[in-house]
Amino acid sequence: MEYLSTTLIAITVVLVLVAALFVWFSLTMAASEGAVARVTRASLNNLILEVQTDSEASQFLKMKKIDKIHRVQRLISDRYATAGSCAFFRIACNVLDGVLVASIAALWGAELWVELLAGFLFAIIVAVVSVLVRPRTAGMAKPVDIMIAHSRIVSLACKVTPFARIGSDKNGAKGAGRRGKNSDLSDDEELEKIQLEQGKAAIDRLVESNDFDPEVSEMLRNVLTLSDTLTREIMVPRTDMICMERDTTLVSALKLFSRSGFSRVPVIGEDVDDLIGVAYLKDAVRATAFNQAALDRKVETIVRQPLLVPESKPVDDLFHEMQRSRQHVAVVVDEYGGIAGMVTIEDTIEQIVGELEDEHDRTQRSEPEKIGENKWKMPARTPIADLEEIFEIDIDEDDVDTVYGLLTKILGRVPIVGASAVTRGLKLTAVDSAGRRKKVSTIVVEPAHVEGDEEDGKTQDESGEHADDDDQNADKE
Repeated sequence: MEYLSTTLIAITVVLVLVAALFVWFSLTMAASEGAVARVTRASLNNLILEVQTDSEASQFLKMKKIDKIHRVQRLISDRYATAGSCAFFRIACNVLDGVLVASIAALWGAELWVELLAGFLFAIIVAVVSVLVRPRTAGMAKPVDIMIAHSRIVSLACKVTPFARIGSDKNGAKGAGRRGKNSDLSDDEELEKIQLEQGKAAIDRLVESNDFDPEVSEMLRNVLTLSDTLTREIMVPRTDMICMERDTTLVSALKLFSRSGFSRVPVIGEDVDDLIGVAYLKDAVRATAFNQAALDRKVETIVRQPLLVPESKPVDDLFHEMQRSRQHVAVVVDEYGGIAGMVTIEDTIEQIVGELEDEHDRTQRSEPEKIGENKWKMPARTPIADLEEIFEIDIDEDDVDTVYGLLTKILGRVPIVGASAVTRGLKLTAVDSAGRRKKVSTIVVEPAHVEGDEEDGKTQDESGEHADDDDQNADKE
């Protein structure tokens, strides 16, 4: 009887030690699972260089540490399989802990309900310990150190669970689904994506706590989304670009600078895709201020080489490139090399702080306003249906919906302040611009009483006289 009692105690002690080992192993796997997602090849390569250049360490210690780093590199070569193996052993150890405690209770002759209760309570205690210790947080805080410290045991876990690799292959459909659309991201890009998502979540928590300025939080959130925003989303499309032809004279160029409100205008050849360069207002002023004869020079003599950027470039990369090159405007090209639009450094800043307007910008009126007998001032976005109702006419234009679109179609180019055209017996004149992009915001509509103006598409400059050749060249796209 005494022999049986001693054996029972010995078995109980062994099971308790095994249960404690399972608890430790579960916490280790949880820490490794949190760390493996944050370790990159770049960080490991840098660590190898540090070890190799450490003059105080012996060659034996260097080789030993480098061997551990190489082991970690093999583990993160398929981080999804490694994380799956860690998760499997973490869950399995938690389950086995409860089973072991229930078995210990059974050895001492406890009733069935006592065995189940003991196993359940021990599982709850292990869960509480896991919450208090927070092993995953430790793994995320020091991922490289955690992975190096536990590289051998994690490698063993991966070898025991080869089934964890199922569905994590790079070419497998399941693997592609788990990685999402960006399955070909590098380690550094994956880490950056994780950090961005965590940053967004942290900002949302700060806003919900009401202890953070909503405007500041919105700017922080905008900063985090810059890498997800492409240049094509913020650029001025080619259809809205104000351009001038290469043989435009400087005097006509100065007029266009003044009327459009832009200080940098692309210079083109036969069409928009034939880009010659970008003309700057300050260069035109510098060339003509003290030399009146230079007013007849061609604008192509003062153009600068443009900064070309692809339309798929992320906005944060675009901003840094414009900073480095000290360029405030860039021409956006599509995948075929054609001109897709233009973008300025202010466009990138607006993605963070919101719309920027200066003292010269005007806001658009929300409704048409009658300013004279049968003469109306209308916002550019006024629907054509409202124009037809006011003047009791039928314009019948299916491909445009607003007064601004109608004026653009008649002119055949982007209208600027002073541009006018006649259609259906109505004269449309652009009289105001709004916003930093100086887009026409207000159009005056009135009956066309001037003789010879009844023909659709008749255009005039802001003085009412027909535009001369130089002004036409300056206004063309």
